[in-house]
Amino acid sequence: MSEKHEHNHNHPHKHTQKVVNRLARIEGHVRSIKDMTRNGRDCSEVLLQIAAVRKALDNTAKLLLKDHLEGCVVEAVHKGNEKEVLSDLHKALDHYLK
Repeated sequence: MSEKHEHNHNHPHKHTQKVVNRLARIEGHVRSIKDMTRNGRDCSEVLLQIAAVRKALDNTAKLLLKDHLEGCVVEAVHKGNEKEVLSDLHKALDHYLK
């Protein structure tokens, strides 16, 4: 398992509730895709729904990245630990963009 850093976020994230809401919708969408598959729905319909979930996840990741840049990275610069935060961001982006 990869090394994981836990950072305490003592600053507000502007889009937290939007991210949580989007993830809840995605979670419901994935459950419905599972049901579609279980019920023998057409494969092309299932693939279209999977593509929609992937796009929704990508858009949620963009919103989270925006929050991270505007909040975490800016705070890190002010606190002088930008190298650690940027290193973590680089690792996350490397995994996300594989």
